[in-house]
Amino acid sequence: MKFQIEDITVYFPYDNIYPEQYQYMLELKRALDAKGHCLLEMPTGTGKTIALLSLITSYRLSKPSNPIKLLYCTRTVHEMEKTLAELKLLYNYQLGEFGPGARMLAIGLSSRKNLCVNPNVVSGENRDSVDAGCRKLTASWVRAISVENPNVPMCPFFENYDAADKAGTSTLPAGVYTLQELRLYGKEKGWCPYFLARHMVQQANVVVYSYQYLLDPKVAGIISKEMERECVVVFDEAHNIDNVCIEALSVSVRKQTLEGATRNLSRMSQEIERLKDTDAGRLRAEYSRLVEGLAQRLPAQDVWLANPALPDDIMKEAVPGNIRKAEHFLSVLRRFVQYLKGRLETDNVEKEGPVAFVASINTQVGIDQKMLKFCYDRLHSLMSTLEITDTDEFLHIQTVCDLATLVGTYSRGFSIIIEPFDERMPHIPDPVLQLTCHDASLAIKPVFERFQSVVITSGTLSPIDLYPRLLNFNPVVSRSFKMSLTRDCICPMVLTRGSDQLPVSTKYDLRSDPGVEKNYGKLLLEMVSVVPDGVVCFFVSYSYMDGIVNSWHESGILKDIMQHKLVFIETQDVVETTLALDNYRRACDSGRGAVFFSVARGKVAEGIDFDRHYGRLVIMFGVPFQYTLSRTLLARLEYLRETFQIKEGDFLTFDALRQAAQCVGRVIRSKADYGMMIFADKRYSRHDKRSKLPGWILSHLRDAHLNLSTDMAVYIAKEFLRKMAQPYDKNGALGKRTLLSQEDLENMITGPDGEMLL
Repeated sequence: MKFQIEDITVYFPYDNIYPEQYQYMLELKRALDAKGHCLLEMPTGTGKTIALLSLITSYRLSKPSNPIKLLYCTRTVHEMEKTLAELKLLYNYQLGEFGPGARMLAIGLSSRKNLCVNPNVVSGENRDSVDAGCRKLTASWVRAISVENPNVPMCPFFENYDAADKAGTSTLPAGVYTLQELRLYGKEKGWCPYFLARHMVQQANVVVYSYQYLLDPKVAGIISKEMERECVVVFDEAHNIDNVCIEALSVSVRKQTLEGATRNLSRMSQEIERLKDTDAGRLRAEYSRLVEGLAQRLPAQDVWLANPALPDDIMKEAVPGNIRKAEHFLSVLRRFVQYLKGRLETDNVEKEGPVAFVASINTQVGIDQKMLKFCYDRLHSLMSTLEITDTDEFLHIQTVCDLATLVGTYSRGFSIIIEPFDERMPHIPDPVLQLTCHDASLAIKPVFERFQSVVITSGTLSPIDLYPRLLNFNPVVSRSFKMSLTRDCICPMVLTRGSDQLPVSTKYDLRSDPGVEKNYGKLLLEMVSVVPDGVVCFFVSYSYMDGIVNSWHESGILKDIMQHKLVFIETQDVVETTLALDNYRRACDSGRGAVFFSVARGKVAEGIDFDRHYGRLVIMFGVPFQYTLSRTLLARLEYLRETFQIKEGDFLTFDALRQAAQCVGRVIRSKADYGMMIFADKRYSRHDKRSKLPGWILSHLRDAHLNLSTDMAVYIAKEFLRKMAQPYDKNGALGKRTLLSQEDLENMITGPDGEMLL
């Protein structure tokens, strides 16, 4: 369908549109017009992705004089592929309606591991080994040697791509390319899909890639550096965006890291001696370049990772004199590694800020802040000079230099925490030094400053007013949408006690109580006997899940549950979990029904959908708080309180409830779907906890469902399922319109607050 939103003609590839999709487009257009940032919370299963893509691509078509580019960031490769599939559908529709003028180029960009087509390289066991395998065949010095010695292996795909690039013919025709299609196109042409995609990122109208390509400075410095200001950046499923920002600037160093770094330094020392004998001019050339500044133009295949922290103006400064010579720089790194080894030899927990840490390094080993700041780039310069290709062997020294640069650059927003052992296993010595970032705004600040509009959107952004404080920005639009439904297909309940009226909770003093474990087991047993198909259970942690499943096994509850449905369990092993999920789906498909045990902060809680018969009920056992004795978490809470005036309790509750909402939201993925959500913990009945759930869940949570026992919950579940078994009228009876046609939109009046009046 085709309709107007003010001065924009929107091309939407379906015959009907949900009212909330239309409102979402209105708010998004306001943000684009104002060239500002926005926060939009949209219920799951209401077509958020297609609404976003339709409005932004139509905006580009309506304003050809001022074309905007879309950078769409997802968390997983699976989500990237889903987004590109939606975009392909939209693109075909726009071509049919608008004609050739709607042509655009849209590509997905991922790591070499997902794009490489050279069978000898892509067989590497992980991403780092595939990256190193690629460099061994494509680095400029390897290719220079192969000209003289044809026995040196090279990558035919890269050579063909490079020849086409030099001839100016290495382009992609207009269209939407998923990762699979990029690989097929590369094989067909004999070109390297990874370098082709990297090259085409600048010309593409839509780029879909991972968060790290914009938020992790080491990657963003290479991939996203050339992007123009007229970009609209979308962070989809962005409820955990603050954690992604913090992880991008945090580093952990263990004893194994330092031992590996020492081995790396020995090898580099041997390489320098070899180079002195064979090609001393290359070391002299590097020295004179470092006098002028660090910024150097490398061919795309030689670039490795950019600096984790340095702004561009510092890159033009001369490198400090005492680390310009290669052997002097290695001596500095050896002293730094020795210092870190000494700091790990401690029996007590130590915590200090970056300023005190840098002062201590200077006093003990004579390395000042400026030398630390340049470590990462100086290392990369040296590795290029030494022509090292097996970069996966040098990850340890990279980590050490990453730590040095970050600690030398930032004086606020970080802590150094040294722990001699993990508190949960105090008898096993495992010393770790962590540089933890507390301020999420540090990683995302360059994105807000560089691009005209940044859209942060998800199904769970409540309370929405906390995000601008955490990320330190001012959105021009901040809005949470409700779900328009023809029937109440969501049934949330808060269960506070078992059938024996004993309260249930995963509070620390109650969680191992046999009565609580028994009541949780009885709740699940009662539910699997009345709910058809799939049931998903989320626990607060792996250790709690192990304990409670063990207890149910001993008391025979697990055996009774398996009389009704098969049981599958998520583990920390990705392969095992994938297999369990696959078999869970097979059990649901065959009508046998199944229960899936999962963890609230595990892999399954993020990005795996339990739609239709795969999830008719989800039970959240407890409130998924973070491990509150974690020193990194305590340091972050202290920073948030002092800097942003966010109270510890408020942040912990917000964090736990966004996670709980994310878990229960897996169960409903469209309006024709239906499912129940049970929050099994007495703490959910408190208003201060409950109010932080998203509005679209709260609007269906009746007062009568707030303080239930197991037998009451079973009765409500039976009633709900009986109601859902009636034929579904998707157009809406009783005057509830949830699907609007083109005619409805033309006859519609918008109310003063953006509400639609038919």
